[in-house]
Amino acid sequence: MSTTTTGYVAALDQGTTSTRCLIFDAGGNVVGADQREHAQITPRPGWVEHDPLEIAGNAKEVVAAAIAHAGLVATDITALGITNQRETTVVWDRHTGVPFGNAIVWQDTRTEALCAALAAETDRERSALGRDRFRAQTGLPLATYFAGPKIRWILDNVPGARAAAERGDALAGTIDTWLVWRLTGGGREDGPADGRDGAAREGRGDYAVHVTDPTNAGRTMLMDLRTLGWDNGLLSAFGIPRSMLPTIRPSSVRAPYGRTASGIPIHAILGDQQAAMVGQTCFETGEAKCTYGTGCFLLLHSGTEPVASAHGMLSTVAYHFEGEPACYALEGSVAIAGALVHWMRDQLGIVQSAEELELRARAVPDSGGAVIVPAFSGLFAPHWRPDARGVIAGLTRYVTRDHLCRAALEATALQVLDLIRAMREDTGLPIAVLKADGGMVVNELLMQLQSDLLQTPVAVPEINETTALGAAYAAGLAVGLWTDQDALRAQWRERNRWTPGMGEDERARLIAGWNKALARSLDWTSADDGDA
Repeated sequence: MSTTTTGYVAALDQGTTSTRCLIFDAGGNVVGADQREHAQITPRPGWVEHDPLEIAGNAKEVVAAAIAHAGLVATDITALGITNQRETTVVWDRHTGVPFGNAIVWQDTRTEALCAALAAETDRERSALGRDRFRAQTGLPLATYFAGPKIRWILDNVPGARAAAERGDALAGTIDTWLVWRLTGGGREDGPADGRDGAAREGRGDYAVHVTDPTNAGRTMLMDLRTLGWDNGLLSAFGIPRSMLPTIRPSSVRAPYGRTASGIPIHAILGDQQAAMVGQTCFETGEAKCTYGTGCFLLLHSGTEPVASAHGMLSTVAYHFEGEPACYALEGSVAIAGALVHWMRDQLGIVQSAEELELRARAVPDSGGAVIVPAFSGLFAPHWRPDARGVIAGLTRYVTRDHLCRAALEATALQVLDLIRAMREDTGLPIAVLKADGGMVVNELLMQLQSDLLQTPVAVPEINETTALGAAYAAGLAVGLWTDQDALRAQWRERNRWTPGMGEDERARLIAGWNKALARSLDWTSADDGDA
C-alpha cells in the first residue's frame, strides 16, 4: 500500500454562510480548526450578496487561528488548499483592491432577464438559440446560477465598472480567485497588487496572484469545457473583457500559485463540491457523492471526457491534477436543502433547531399528505425553472408542525431522487452506493429516507469534513504528503450506512405527491416581476 510522509496541510473552506480553516495531519485527522460566519445580505427579493472584504478578513483570521489552535506555527504548514462557494462573483479594482460592490452569491436571481435575453437571441435562420445556447461548449444551461451573467450584470449596472474593465483596471473572479489575490498581497499596504500571474516568480507571493482552476472557471459559462481555457466567442457573447479574468491553472499544482503573507504556499484550488468529491475519494467512473448543506450537490464521476446531458444535468470538471488528464463529472444542484430547515427555524419559528426538526419528524409516521417544494429561488437541476417558487401543498386540518417537519426532510430526499434519475438516464451507470456528506447527514431520518427513495445504500464517512479534506488532499498530493490516490482511498472509512427499507407502495405515493406539488410550483414569476 502507498505510504505518506509527515507534515501538516491547511484547508481554507469558504462557504455560503461561513469561512473555516482546518489543519490536517498526514493521517487525514483534524488537529486544529477555526470558523467565522459572515453576513447574508438580501437587499431585494431574489438578491443575495456577501461582503467580499468581510470574507477576506475572515479568511486571514481563521487560517491564523486554526494554526494556533493546532499548536503550530505557519512554517509547520507544508501546503494550503482553498475550496470555495463556486459561482459567487466579485469584481474589484486591481490597484486599490476595492470591490465594485458586494459579491453576488450563487443563489442570486437578479440576472434572469439577462439570461432570458441571451436565450432569446436568434441565429441566421431567425430561430431562438435557447437556454442551451452555450451548453455544448460549457456543459451549462443559461441560468442565474453561474458567474458569467453576474460579471456582466456588475459591468452593466455598477457605476464605473464597465469603464474600469475596458481600461484594464478591473479584475473579476469567483471567491477562490478573490481569496488567493488577497492572501498573496492584493489590497495590502506592504506589497503591490498589480494582478499579474505570480507563477512567473515561482509563487513567492511578493505581489497579488490572479488565478483560478477549472472547477471554478467552468462555472462562469466563459470557459471551454474541453480546452480548459477562456473562449473568445463566449467572452464576446457576454460582453466581458478577457483582461478581467484570472489565469486558469490545474486544481493541484507542484509549484504554488503564490504564498500568503506568512509564507504558506498555496498548492490547490477546488470548488466546494468538487473538493467534497476528492474528499470522498470518488476517483473512478460511476462513483458518486452528494453533499447535503445549504443546498444539495450530487456529482457523478463520468471519466476523462465530458458527458453531454439530455436530462438537465451539468457537465463539469471534477478535478484537474497537474500532469494528469482532467476528470469530469455530471452534476445536479438543488438550491434549497438545509436552507429550508433554517427558514422554518428563523422565519417561521416552527422549530428552534435542526435537532428539534428531526425529533418532530420522527414523531409522525408520514407527512400527513403535506408536500413542500422549496423553490425559493426557482428550481435548479434537472428542471431549470427560474419561474418556480416555493409551495406547501396537500394541507388539511390534520397536518401539524410535526408533519411539516417530516415534509421538509422528504423534500430534500425527493429533490436528490430527481437528480439520480436524470443521471441514470444520461449515463446508464448504476450507482452502487451514494457517499453522503455535509451538515445534514447527522439527520439519520433524512439518510434513511434518501436510501428508501433511491433504492440504493447511502454511506457516510468517519470524517464528515469532506470538502475541507478534499482541498487538503489536493494540496497534499502536490507536495508529496500523500503519494497518490491509492493512499487517499486507504484513508476513507465508513461511519454509517443506510439500506432501503420502504415498501414500494409508500415510495410510489411519496413520488406521486411530489410530482403533483412540483407542477404547482411553476409559472409564478417572470423576468418582469422584479424578483426573478
